[in-house]
Amino acid sequence: MLVRGWRRNWQQRSKLERIDLYSRLTLSVMPWLFTLSWQLAPFKSDIRHAPLPIALGLALLLVSLAQCLLSNRNIQLSFAHYLGTAVFSRRRQLPPLVLLLVNLGLLATMAGVDGITDSGLLIMTMNAPVAHAITQVLVIPVRTFLIQSLALAALCVGVLAAVGVRGGTLAGVVPTMLFGCVLTLIAVRPSAWSLSVMWQAEEARDLQARLAVAEERLRFGRDLHDVLGRNLAVIALKSELAVELAQRGRPEAVDQMVEVQRIARTSQQEVRDVVRGYREADLSTELAGARGVLNAAGIECDVTGDSGGELPAPIQSALGWVVREAATNVLRHGDPRRCTIRLRSLPDSVVLRVENDGAAPAPGPGGGSGVGNGSGTGDGSGSGGSGLAGLRERLRVLDGLLAAGPTGNGLFRLTATIPLGPTVPPARLDRPPAAREAPVLQEERR
Repeated sequence: MLVRGWRRNWQQRSKLERIDLYSRLTLSVMPWLFTLSWQLAPFKSDIRHAPLPIALGLALLLVSLAQCLLSNRNIQLSFAHYLGTAVFSRRRQLPPLVLLLVNLGLLATMAGVDGITDSGLLIMTMNAPVAHAITQVLVIPVRTFLIQSLALAALCVGVLAAVGVRGGTLAGVVPTMLFGCVLTLIAVRPSAWSLSVMWQAEEARDLQARLAVAEERLRFGRDLHDVLGRNLAVIALKSELAVELAQRGRPEAVDQMVEVQRIARTSQQEVRDVVRGYREADLSTELAGARGVLNAAGIECDVTGDSGGELPAPIQSALGWVVREAATNVLRHGDPRRCTIRLRSLPDSVVLRVENDGAAPAPGPGGGSGVGNGSGTGDGSGSGGSGLAGLRERLRVLDGLLAAGPTGNGLFRLTATIPLGPTVPPARLDRPPAAREAPVLQEERR
């Protein structure tokens, strides 16, 4: 599965890279195509066959080819500038501009010596800004580009009028030059925009995968905390009891250590289940386990109300985790003597309430004293733990709520409420969307 995931990602990335390469090659070939078409065609019949016009035409062709070379050199950086990964400096914009002005100067000179026909002049005028515009349209806003195109057309009209071009030919200079600029705009800018959107979508997919892996890691840590919390607390409790019994020479110490061994082996299996992603909490088992553990610790525990056996499996699993976390924190915090666990099934919801006495005072935010958790509503590990956050996350999948807080007289109460709506598949509870979207991480665990 891991190799298959890598191959799929590589094929997807390679496809996008091929599209990127195709777009860049297209923009690199485009100025050469226009130059060889629009600059060579006039040599056949539009340029007067005399030494000076021919020399000016060849010089104009060489300048156009130099514009193409410079455009190809700058296309990569201009693309990177458009994508936001590099900066196209103003100094790199100067040489293409100089070549464009030289191109217009040679074109005006050729028109001034009457070395080209009107149709040939318009064709060469249309080609003049293309090479420069291909990179320019990627480094400046569209509005600025259109303003510069109008200014360039006005400059070209002024230069040609100064050398004696008149009438319809002069009037046709503006639309032909603007046609070359707009043609470049509609050919280059949408391609760059489409490529930018595809790269952004690829980055978003990569980010989504990383977030899914991070969420799966959080789920994994939360499940380990929930699974091991109570078992380690029971192991510590029974070990202390075994030490005391052994010091008194009581044979019951052996039974307590056998129980510790059993719980340790059970914990190993539960950790394996968490790693494989198959861990589910059974409500009836957790209720019985919480009562047994708390009674063994000298805490009177009463479980009242419904058994929960008729509840949907996802709700039973979520409430089972709540009972486990509650029992863990009753053992860890405060000095409780009595704990009550009550489960009630209402017409539209199910309510689990865990209440215990002996809630210990805890430092408040300002360093003063306040009421600590001291109960199953605690964070699961003292300050900085993740028990409450993990429970709320589990209940949130089922649109459930978790309320926790002191009720006075040293009592602390946890209340978990889950609406009885459409059932949710158990996989959604213990295998959240992140777990299903991160197969690579799960495969690494195996």
